[in-house]
Amino acid sequence: MVRVRITYDCDVLVIGGGIVGLSTAYAITRAAPGTRVTVLEKEPGPARHQTGRNSGVIHSGIYYRPGSLKARYAVRGAAEMVKFCAEYGIPHAVTGKLIVATDRAELPRLHALVQRGRENGIPVRELGGPQIAEYEPEVRGLAAIHVGTTGICDFVAVARQLAHGSGAEIRYGTRVVRVDRRPERGVAVLTAAGDVVRGRVLVNCAGLQCDEIARLTGDDPGMRIVPFRGEYYELARPELVRGLVYPVPDPAFPFLGVHLTRGIDGGVHVGPNAVPALAREGYRWGTVRLRELGSTLAWPGSWRIARRHWRYGAGELRRSLSRTAFTDAVGRLLPAVSEDDLVPTAAGVRAQAVLRDGTLVDDFLIREGARTVHVLNAPSPAATASLPIGREVARRALSAL
Repeated sequence: MVRVRITYDCDVLVIGGGIVGLSTAYAITRAAPGTRVTVLEKEPGPARHQTGRNSGVIHSGIYYRPGSLKARYAVRGAAEMVKFCAEYGIPHAVTGKLIVATDRAELPRLHALVQRGRENGIPVRELGGPQIAEYEPEVRGLAAIHVGTTGICDFVAVARQLAHGSGAEIRYGTRVVRVDRRPERGVAVLTAAGDVVRGRVLVNCAGLQCDEIARLTGDDPGMRIVPFRGEYYELARPELVRGLVYPVPDPAFPFLGVHLTRGIDGGVHVGPNAVPALAREGYRWGTVRLRELGSTLAWPGSWRIARRHWRYGAGELRRSLSRTAFTDAVGRLLPAVSEDDLVPTAAGVRAQAVLRDGTLVDDFLIREGARTVHVLNAPSPAATASLPIGREVARRALSAL
């Protein structure tokens, strides 16, 4: 019998150079020195999509169901992210934030957040309406809670440091077009440039493309990425806001609502809303990719979301198309704001996993196949939680070796 000897380019092949993929590479080489890791990223640099197009907030973990991966990894990840930034000189600050109720109907949800925060081990201070001005003189509300462990940082700089510290081979500008997975041997990936990269185990951290990559390996992800664009404005008068101000979120949705975020650079971002994107990287209404749009429309879950939540969606769409409507939404928290204060800035797209029955997956979702680990739902707070997520994915990848 002739034995075929395979030459592997690496032990673990990671697809996706966002913060989760790079954290995974970092965790693998820390846990198992000498393990060869290669990261393939289709963009010319790291963190070009969800990592680099968010509010830059280090989330406390207050929103998430106790015991869920989001709750556990966000609480742990927030502390680790602050420590990581301090260790490597990455711009960051622990600012705290306000969650403000502006309507009586929101008060029960605000009180429920207090309880959830305590269950998750997060210190929370309850405020009456007049006390809000202690933190934010221009913000108005009936009541609020102050969450002291929330912060801000430069997640792109974090991703770069993870890439450097991992010691992995990182190939930018490398798009995967085909995967040949053989359980008894490993995986071989064909790139758009015609190169073949071979590894013993494949880790899929492809974000907006993660379900497509899963199908290329032959695994059925059981979900579909439905992209939602979040549109942002910059506040022309940043002095109106001192720190971070959020509305009370609707627990039926994984979106946190239009909020005000003072970033590391001193500017204040306003947003995002949540509207369907017409492409997976559809950062503008004019960006339409018919194949991707067709894939979204062909998924039964997309239509079930639309039927179930059309009123919510109509409101988000209105705020997208009308700056007046967007200003009105912001004005509930910040009455001094005017349309002239809102300057359009770069949008982001959330990679939201949706099940066939229309359920919006509300926790991180990691699944395994033969010689594969797939990260299938890692939207916010994945940047905050990226260090513990990376360790968990690394653990699974190393066990597959």
